[in-house]
Amino acid sequence: MQLGRIATGRQGLTAAAIFAVLALAFALLPPRAGAQTRTENTQPSEAKSPMPPAPETVQTFFLNNASKQNDLSDIQTDLRNVLPKAKIYGIQTQNAITIRATTEDMETAQKVIADLDQPRKLYRLTYTIADFDNGKRIGSQQFTLLVALGEKSTFKQGSRVPIVTGTTDGQPQNSQVQYQDVGLSIEARVSGSPDALDLQTRIVQSSLAEEKPAATSLDPVVHQTALDESAELTQGKPLVLGSLDLPGTARSQEIEVVAELVR
Repeated sequence: MQLGRIATGRQGLTAAAIFAVLALAFALLPPRAGAQTRTENTQPSEAKSPMPPAPETVQTFFLNNASKQNDLSDIQTDLRNVLPKAKIYGIQTQNAITIRATTEDMETAQKVIADLDQPRKLYRLTYTIADFDNGKRIGSQQFTLLVALGEKSTFKQGSRVPIVTGTTDGQPQNSQVQYQDVGLSIEARVSGSPDALDLQTRIVQSSLAEEKPAATSLDPVVHQTALDESAELTQGKPLVLGSLDLPGTARSQEIEVVAELVR
């Protein structure tokens, strides 16, 4: 009987010790990841509010040097390419551009307009026409044109000859007359940059012929020689464009041009 009680006591002690060890082990274990996840999922999620749009302003820019319709259109197109989010409107009658944009885009627009709204560069073209007789230089003349970049300038020297184009009721006093320029005519247009100027020019020499027109015609006979040329100019450096043979004579003319920047 005594032995049985001792055995029972040892078994009871062993079970108590086991429970104590298990309780201590569970207490020392860290929380499980699943429990953390469930705790986080129980918290309400915070909604992300969208960023408010940047405030916009409206400003009108008046152009000082846009003398042609294309000038305003070119500046307007450049602004639209640089600032795709801005609202840009051109007012041709006021020579102005109105812009609706953010403060940052408005500063960029102001700089672009200041860079582009500049006076057109002005060039002085000096043409030298040298006269030759049988290959020998006998004289020369100089003619000067002021040409704005991208625009055409014309010089004319000579006479205007009347040409009868018709009559009313066959009466000479009721004749219809048009006039034709006879003499020297120079047209020039420059484009490009100051370092590489592109020149397009047309030079026409005309004169009245000595021979008489047909007996049935009252119109004069006009001799005409024309030179059309496209060339690249270097400022301050003369360039020979070509030569003209004067009809009915042994004479010819050599044409030279030089470009200088005025402003």
